[in-house]
Amino acid sequence: MRIAVAGGTGRIGGLVVTELTRRGHEAVSLSRGAGIDLLTGVGLRQRLEGVDAVIDATNPPVADIAEAEHAFATITRNLLTAETETGVRHHVALSIAALDAVAGNPHYYGKRAQEREVAAGSVPFTIVRATQFHDFPAMIAEWTVVDGEAIVPPLLVQPIAPADVAAALVDTALDAPLSASFDIAGPRTEDAVDMARRTFTARGTDLPLRASWQGAALGVEFAGEVLIPAPGTRLAPTAFDEWLAAGAR
Repeated sequence: MRIAVAGGTGRIGGLVVTELTRRGHEAVSLSRGAGIDLLTGVGLRQRLEGVDAVIDATNPPVADIAEAEHAFATITRNLLTAETETGVRHHVALSIAALDAVAGNPHYYGKRAQEREVAAGSVPFTIVRATQFHDFPAMIAEWTVVDGEAIVPPLLVQPIAPADVAAALVDTALDAPLSASFDIAGPRTEDAVDMARRTFTARGTDLPLRASWQGAALGVEFAGEVLIPAPGTRLAPTAFDEWLAAGAR
């Protein structure tokens, strides 16, 4: 199959491109390097000629709710318009598990706007909602380094390996559209502070950590078991320990 990947040079998009190629499919990257501007739609129609499915793994940087809703909704509308014009048969969107349980975070507002556009569009679709990635706690720690110390909020998560997310997106694109969403998660729950500490140890990084909501990159709307997926969630195989042993990358 010929499958286009929006965000094909990004973290997950790059893994999707690699996974498609490994399985013998033709991956078409929708990126600026290929002359594509997802926010204006420039170059999209020509790039999607002959494409069977589109996987949207875009993750535009956003500063506030208005910007997030505009960016995610605009990119999605442009993709769906070009897909309709070129006869794409399946739109697969990467989203976030427990998306509706978190209020106040701009990125979550943006993803909800994205999902609304996908569901309202004319292209058959599937939305894949993934839990936080294995490297997420280390990332948020790096965002909050003050005087050589990082702040990590005491989150409970059920993290998933990025490679498992990419594999799930490819599996979904190769299947028939569901016209619905489903959740995917890693095999077990983990503590974010412990995860960040162990990730830095595995990478040989010496960064002191402090567990706190004060000054953290995330607000208390993420506290408790908000991020834990619902029963019946599809479980990916790679545990956090396995990801650490493989190099924590």
